[in-house]
Amino acid sequence: MQAEFGQWAIFGLFTVFIIGGGIGTVTSSNLFHAALWLIISLFGVAGFFVLLAAPFLAAIQVLVYIGAIVVLIIFAIMLTRRLMGLREAPNSQW
Repeated sequence: MQAEFGQWAIFGLFTVFIIGGGIGTVTSSNLFHAALWLIISLFGVAGFFVLLAAPFLAAIQVLVYIGAIVVLIIFAIMLTRRLMGLREAPNSQW
């Protein structure tokens, strides 16, 4: 009985991660914050794969999808200066 309750509690926690991360992704106006919410949501999906006894799919979820979101964050920071608050070039070179 206790093990079943623990599984349901973990399932509920991952569900909150997925739904909360999805709502945060859609409602966030900042690109950086939206990507962080998406990472939280994808961690919840990886947790579902762990609960389904599919650790390989959970590892692929983390490595491929969350790794791609990290690369998206890096490019977003590099390509948009408004996120960092910079208005002019950091040096005088072209």
